[in-house]
Amino acid sequence: MQKSLKDLISFSNGGLIVNDMAGLRSSMDSIIYDAVFSEDEPTKRAIQSLIIEAAKQFGAVPSPIKSLYEAIGEGRYSGFTVPAINIRGLTYDVARAIFRKAKEKSVGAFIFEIARSEIGYTYQRPMEYSACVLAAAIKEDFKCPIFLQGDHFQVVRRQYMAEPEKEMEKLKGLIKEAIEAEFYNIDIDSSTLVSLEMPTIKEQQRPNFEMTAHLAGYIDSIRPEGVEISIGGEIGEIGGKNSTPDELRAFLDGFRETFKKQKALTKISIQTGTTHGGVVLPDGSIARVNIDFDTIMTLSRIARQEYGLGGVVQHGASTLPEEAFGKFPEVETIEIHLATGFQNIIYDSKHLPQEFRQDVYDFIRREFTKDRKEGQSEEQFIYSTRKKGFGPLKKTWWDLPSDIKNAIAAEIEDKVGFLFEKLKVVDTKGIVEDAVRKEAVRKDISESLRRILA
Repeated sequence: MQKSLKDLISFSNGGLIVNDMAGLRSSMDSIIYDAVFSEDEPTKRAIQSLIIEAAKQFGAVPSPIKSLYEAIGEGRYSGFTVPAINIRGLTYDVARAIFRKAKEKSVGAFIFEIARSEIGYTYQRPMEYSACVLAAAIKEDFKCPIFLQGDHFQVVRRQYMAEPEKEMEKLKGLIKEAIEAEFYNIDIDSSTLVSLEMPTIKEQQRPNFEMTAHLAGYIDSIRPEGVEISIGGEIGEIGGKNSTPDELRAFLDGFRETFKKQKALTKISIQTGTTHGGVVLPDGSIARVNIDFDTIMTLSRIARQEYGLGGVVQHGASTLPEEAFGKFPEVETIEIHLATGFQNIIYDSKHLPQEFRQDVYDFIRREFTKDRKEGQSEEQFIYSTRKKGFGPLKKTWWDLPSDIKNAIAAEIEDKVGFLFEKLKVVDTKGIVEDAVRKEAVRKDISESLRRILA
């Protein structure tokens, strides 16, 4: 690899120059493999940095979605809902499938994200995730602002209550790591701190809006010069009761009073009846849920008209029935988060060898027995835990034969196409290019690369 890279890149004033982008694209499969699996950590980091810098030069630039959401809040654009997609396994292959469909349908309004919890059990640090997504963009010749998002950067209540300073140190460390990896979209989730025992809604939301304001201030203090990071807040922890207008106003008023800067938040996540991964029945199927679309429309309009936000966000959407997705643009949802549904396509694919699937399930039974809840059926346990089969077995998944991975990716592509149509983001590439300034943050990576090219 070192010899081939020497022929493809050079440096000028410390900056990376890609001399042969076509050659880099054709070599990307092996380059990204080394970026993920090299046993030498400095080498791995250097190759990840190379991919990210090359992507910027190519035209796939990590960007904040803030200006697009502000334009939607101002009424300049409307009628579509942005899908935010969490990739837990086969990240490079799945991202390629998404870019292929986006290119085919001229889609620009979509997000790649990973949650704090997912970073742990999928063994994907932010830098690796960025490199995988941007390598896929180069490979598929997709040139547009790329939105990388930290999803559910959550304050873990039990850890915060036990050791608040330690929990804040962890969360701030993750935020800093993500921004350094060019995640310019961060969703803060301190809804876990809401105190329902307090007598007024504002006092119930106070720990939430004060913590969100504190973390927003931290983000503002470390952001790269010229980058306005898009920040989301959350008022109702998913799986709880549906959110109300009074809760929304209490949170946003309190946030404004605390943060004292205009337009720090671009969106707000609410609860409308879903749970992450869906509700699993004893036979392993997913129970149907009733989404409160009236709540989405009401709160989205309040967020836009009274506070200038882009609107509200729906979490836990990927396992909803297909007929539900077309409703989200109708009720003016700004963004929906999609994770488990794509994981399910991978695990349930007819192209995934049964022996391989069984080996993963055996690993889960062996290594995660402690995660089994009392009363769970075998099907419920496997369904709720199989997300943890991606991280420890990441190389095994990656080393699946190409024909198998390509067939699974084709299924992903079909699903993505369906979602792009239903969410009405087809032909949004021009809107994104008009609304979002594609200005790369250039970084000097020459020293680290010279070490691996020596």
